[in-house]
Amino acid sequence: MYLTSEVKKEIFAKHGKDEKNTGSAEGQVALFTFRINHLTQHLKRNHKDFNTERALVALVGKRKKLLDYLKKKDINRYRAIIAELGIRK
Repeated sequence: MYLTSEVKKEIFAKHGKDEKNTGSAEGQVALFTFRINHLTQHLKRNHKDFNTERALVALVGKRKKLLDYLKKKDINRYRAIIAELGIRK
């Protein structure tokens, strides 16, 4: 499995404030980005997997909503996570 509990702890420790703080917006955005990258690689190999494509679109929407919330709440945190993950151009 690609997303083990150790990988999740590492993501939340790096992007959230603590590995146990799984509800922070930055940690959630980082987790969604990790999952989006994984699904994108899967779809490059399996281009007819429409269920995965639908799941990918849903994840991108969730990440966009979280980023919009973060942008509205604290622009500095938004800019930091965008730069750290390299999401936008």
